Amino acid sequence: MLLASCHSKDEVGYYFSDAERDTLLTNIITYMGEKATYSTDSTKFQAQFRPEYVSRLPLYHFVHLTKDEAGTYFYLISRPVAGRKDLRRGVVGRFILKPESTDILAFEEVVNTPHFDDETVKERGSFLFKALVREGNLNAYLPMKHYVEWPDSTLKYDKKTHNWVSTISGL
Repeated sequence: MLLASCHSKDEVGYYFSDAERDTLLTNIITYMGEKATYSTDSTKFQAQFRPEYVSRLPLYHFVHLTKDEAGTYFYLISRPVAGRKDLRRGVVGRFILKPESTDILAFEEVVNTPHFDDETVKERGSFLFKALVREGNLNAYLPMKHYVEWPDSTLKYDKKTHNWVSTISGL
């Protein structure tokens, strides 16, 4: 209860201790980030690859996190852009945890923002995060290309493989 009194309901600290936050974020990085070296889509969750995901913790951070009455968590995470230290990407989505755990039961990235500086990621990502919590989807905002890079006409999120996949047949 002490943790909750110091944080607003859209901050990760309202729901999780620092250690739990780091464990949860590592679990999310396993879904969201590049696969660990020598891992595949089917092996990336194996314990042998966990140290690589843990090593990426400083590169990712929760901007917002909230939980609805049904137990679904909504998030905005700022993450690195491959090969660029000056730009970030916002990821807005949702997940469900196993009871009394930081283990993920269901995970989805709803949108990815274009590459921006950290402040723009926070500003535009926060707008999308609040809309997702309020409306349950971001369909009305997908045409806003200065806010949403994916999904688009060529990429959609596959909830089974947890990857962005081509919508163009034959690829």
